[in-house]
Amino acid sequence: MKMKAMQVISLTLLSVLAASAQILKFGKCPKPAVQANFDATKYIGRWYEIQKLPTAFQKGECGTATYSLKSPGVIGVLNRELLNDGTTNSIVGSAKAKNPAEPAKLEVSFFETSPPGPYWVLSSDYEGHSLVYGCTDFGLFRMEFSWILSREPTLSEKTIEQLHGILSSNGVNVDKMVPTNQDADYCTAMIQ
Repeated sequence: MKMKAMQVISLTLLSVLAASAQILKFGKCPKPAVQANFDATKYIGRWYEIQKLPTAFQKGECGTATYSLKSPGVIGVLNRELLNDGTTNSIVGSAKAKNPAEPAKLEVSFFETSPPGPYWVLSSDYEGHSLVYGCTDFGLFRMEFSWILSREPTLSEKTIEQLHGILSSNGVNVDKMVPTNQDADYCTAMIQ
């Protein structure tokens, strides 16, 4: 009886998430290596979204993430995007490492009532690129998130290919990554 209920719940979840363009896969989340000696103070500032795995909560273009130090061990998060109707969508949250011995494994919270989500920095040179991965297990399935970020609105194809290699080596289907429009003329309202 329990197995049948789990199957029904899993199939229902699969249907809902598939309809909302989330990346859902069979199996447990991988445990990729994260950025060694991650330094949150070097990570703060504005990052431009270059590519991402599709999500239900991001519908716009010109995506940016701005990080600030709120308090020791706590990073302020401001995510912004420009919607198709010309309005700006933004959300404020915070991130902190669950385990101080693993500072690149951050957990991000946007609402006090919802559980934090994983935000693992797999690779960053702090001045040019950042590769972020998150994954949550749901019984038989996992839901994956990933973002390629840059300090500038563009990033070289060579760097993107290197970051795709890291994702691929951890079982992430990089063919599902979608580019984010960061065209300066289009995004002007967002940047200000």
